[in-house]
Amino acid sequence: MRLWDGRTPYAMHPIWCAMTILAEPLLPETIRRVGSIVLLWHDLLEDTSADLLENTPEQVRQLVQEMTFDDFDHEMRDLWQRSDLTKLFKLYDKTSQFFDAIWLRDARYAQLLQHTQQLTSFVRETYGDLNIVKVAQALAVPRVTASQSG
Repeated sequence: MRLWDGRTPYAMHPIWCAMTILAEPLLPETIRRVGSIVLLWHDLLEDTSADLLENTPEQVRQLVQEMTFDDFDHEMRDLWQRSDLTKLFKLYDKTSQFFDAIWLRDARYAQLLQHTQQLTSFVRETYGDLNIVKVAQALAVPRVTASQSG
């Protein structure tokens, strides 16, 4: 099990992403089903030495590979040349990261915020006002520092 801070299990991230897309009534069932598998496996190639199963459907294999980047800087730069489905699935990935983004330094948080807001706009324009758009808008907000709060 992956531990994002050395203590806290990270298994909830792919599960949350997969279950959230399955519950999206405005997406066609085919996108929801493929998306749930892609999102369950999307960190496999980035974060482990494992490979996808031999019998992985080709579309899932391709989308997991499109979701895979060397690091976040490469993702921010190169995601926009990937498929629209990959950008949709990345919004689930990035939105979920705001549940535990407390450990991010302010500069990296700001980059994640900007990237997620761009994804949110793209997904809204391309797929409509999905639930993930509303969740992203609620979670992906500027950080309030101690000096700003009082």
